[in-house]
Amino acid sequence: MKTALELINIQKTFNPGTITENHVLKGLGLTLAEGDYVTVIGGNGAGKSTMLNAIAGVFPIDEGEIYIHGENVTSMPEHKRAKFLGRVFQDPMVGTAASMTIEENLSLALHRGEKKGLGKAIDKDDRDFFKNRLKRLDLDLENRLQDTIGLLSGGQRQAITLLMATIKKPDLLLLDEHTAALDPKTAEKVLNLTDEVVNRNKLTTLMITHNMRDAINHGNRLIMMNGGRIVYDVRGKEKANLTVETLLEKFSKSYREDMLTDRMILG
Repeated sequence: MKTALELINIQKTFNPGTITENHVLKGLGLTLAEGDYVTVIGGNGAGKSTMLNAIAGVFPIDEGEIYIHGENVTSMPEHKRAKFLGRVFQDPMVGTAASMTIEENLSLALHRGEKKGLGKAIDKDDRDFFKNRLKRLDLDLENRLQDTIGLLSGGQRQAITLLMATIKKPDLLLLDEHTAALDPKTAEKVLNLTDEVVNRNKLTTLMITHNMRDAINHGNRLIMMNGGRIVYDVRGKEKANLTVETLLEKFSKSYREDMLTDRMILG
């Protein structure tokens, strides 16, 4: 199995040398095989979103190396690294241009990185392609290509953002609590759409979630982060048999042990 992502000894400290210094990632290591669909859980400040931002190149890391499909992207700027990645954020408003139509948003995603840029006309083939993809979402959007994105609900916008992030198969899909701002029913629908898109296209995916049940029910692998490191990693049959109660126990134990270690260091 080919390696899709490799993080080696990633270190990241924000505001070093100041009163607000925060050492968020502490020697983080992670390897994803091609097609891995990994859910990520952890408490506030565990380093989950920082890990995704480090992968995306939002900021430089202090130490370590990042490889995507064997290519060292550690020093690659964010705009160049974007060609490898699809991203969906927590806020449904972030991933789309509210004043543009559905088809204009999808066209931007489809032709991203092409030299013709924004001036490329949307032709019949594009529209047929968009309608086909939108129909799969089962949200009755395939006949609303001319509707402005800003008129849609949060769930509809998040579904379109997911489609835009995967319309050109990315090497890695990053989902940062992409259902957290949605009501439970809509969140479940978007998660089911996520499963369908990820599994159909065999996308290597990292999905942060605050919901333990969702972390268990989705993906083939689950990792728990604490203190800027991975403290629990489960996959396959073991993950399939995982319960919320067991995961809560692992979570509580990890955080108690972390507190104990901090006290021992302070002592």
